Amino acid sequence: MKENYVLGRSWDEVRADLFTPEEITESDLRVAVIGEIIKARQEQGISQKQLEEMSGVKQPVIARMEKGATSPQLDTILKLLFPLGKTLAVVPISKK
Repeated sequence: MKENYVLGRSWDEVRADLFTPEEITESDLRVAVIGEIIKARQEQGISQKQLEEMSGVKQPVIARMEKGATSPQLDTILKLLFPLGKTLAVVPISKK
């Protein structure tokens, strides 16, 4: 039986072995942007269906994006941010 090398290791250690630093940064950024969209929607009491009506982005697309099942395109993100009163800014990445 093959030994499970993951057992006893932190997610950060496993992730560093599986992905490049660039892939990790990209994933973290995607999660942060989607997380902000979810947070803004929930704080404003807007359902996914209401956000569909406000943005033109179909509710199933919003649901898949929020679950992390899909990686949204930039134009989709912008369409969702505007009715939530948000924008996207390009800023330097802070080093940990």
